[in-house]
Amino acid sequence: MKNAVIYVHGKGGSADESNHYKKLFNDDYEVLGFDYKAELPWQVKEEFQNYFDFIAPKYTEILLIANSIGAYFSLISLSEKPITKALLISPIVDMENLILTMMKKAKVSEEELRAKKIIITSFGKPLSWEYLSFVRNNPITWNIPTGILYGKKDDMTSLETMTNFAHTINASLTVFDRGEHWFHTEEQMNFLDTWVKRFIQ
Repeated sequence: MKNAVIYVHGKGGSADESNHYKKLFNDDYEVLGFDYKAELPWQVKEEFQNYFDFIAPKYTEILLIANSIGAYFSLISLSEKPITKALLISPIVDMENLILTMMKKAKVSEEELRAKKIIITSFGKPLSWEYLSFVRNNPITWNIPTGILYGKKDDMTSLETMTNFAHTINASLTVFDRGEHWFHTEEQMNFLDTWVKRFIQ
């Protein structure tokens, strides 16, 4: 049996992004893009787990590459799955803080959100009490060998938060000074490719 590389995209991305990674792996690996549909974390958890339960028996080893919120979804869903190694690119690792920051920006209190359940903000993003409650009740627990790639110009997660998280899960953290949350320029992608290749050797 071959090994599998499962690629999990971030918000606004697609499973087609997995094609970028095919050139980094030899014929022992099959690179698969996970085209998940769920957006709410409790639905995501079920979809991710079902997908991995379907995929896992077909391959000798599974390597996970996950991006942004796709990494967060993977972290809350796949900790018990037979993943040999995980590579997380700009992962969201403190979802509660992101939601609280959004609430502050929208001038929405916890009491108001609890009472109204869902509030549509002036900047178009909905706030959900159920989402916030789920995040608080389902903390990340992760023991899979992991490498994290972080751009120093990431506007979603601070370097301190990422460093603390990496330490907590015993992951190696690579910081690219000219990296952003979204790795997309030629320089950034070259750095990303080199980073991936270093981990799979």
